[in-house]
Amino acid sequence: MLFPEKLIKNAFKEASKILMSNFGEMIEGKLKENQSSIVTEMDVAAERKIAHLISQKYPNHSIIGEEKGAIMTGSEYTWIIDPIDGTSNYAAGIPWFGILIAVMQNEEPYAAGAYLPFYDLTYYAELGKGAYCNDKRIRVSQETSLKNVLFSYATDYSEDDQKTRLETNILNEMIKNVRNIRATNCLVDFCYVADGRLGGCINYASKIWDIAAPYLIIKEAGGEITDINGENIVFELNIENYLKNYRVVAAGKNLHKKIIDILIQHI
Repeated sequence: MLFPEKLIKNAFKEASKILMSNFGEMIEGKLKENQSSIVTEMDVAAERKIAHLISQKYPNHSIIGEEKGAIMTGSEYTWIIDPIDGTSNYAAGIPWFGILIAVMQNEEPYAAGAYLPFYDLTYYAELGKGAYCNDKRIRVSQETSLKNVLFSYATDYSEDDQKTRLETNILNEMIKNVRNIRATNCLVDFCYVADGRLGGCINYASKIWDIAAPYLIIKEAGGEITDINGENIVFELNIENYLKNYRVVAAGKNLHKKIIDILIQHI
């Protein structure tokens, strides 16, 4: 039996020392895929530290990290690491960033953590055991009307102008249906859905390291998280497909179907 909670929380502690030692400075980042995606030296250093701690404890487990890629060993357990989710915010000195770690058993999330260093908030969940923030049980919003909730809508730069127009059209529809729109474009949005501060969120540009941990935390907090068509998210851990993009919708169960109905009309 795997007991990952202590290791995940210790990894958060050690990696956050690296991040917070430089936070508040204007940090230069290098472009990755496009103008919306950058990497800093702290991303690399934090991921290296987390991967080292995992490998010390579980040397035969597979690891997928945002910066170093996939090391697949054939183990039934795979660790998914995002050392800084919200790197652009971090580099600009904005405190909307954090660390994500998930453990997959085969291709299903088994345990997950999200840490917001600036706020010292640790979100944690294990399959079938509920979701917690700083050891206090959390639940998604029980609101039934979209007009009564704040909602997060996150998207990124795309060279596909048609895609961008579609996303802005859907944003227009969401603005008309919710109380107000907010977006940090990082794990903060998912964490705030899990603890009920946000009624829901949409993110059009997510990789497995962005959503594996939030997926389990939100589900264990009583919420729903699917693709934008309302279909179950299927995680792919093989070398050929682990870089696939996920377009996701997360919300409390009372609101999730209403959001999907809006999306289906405009996709």
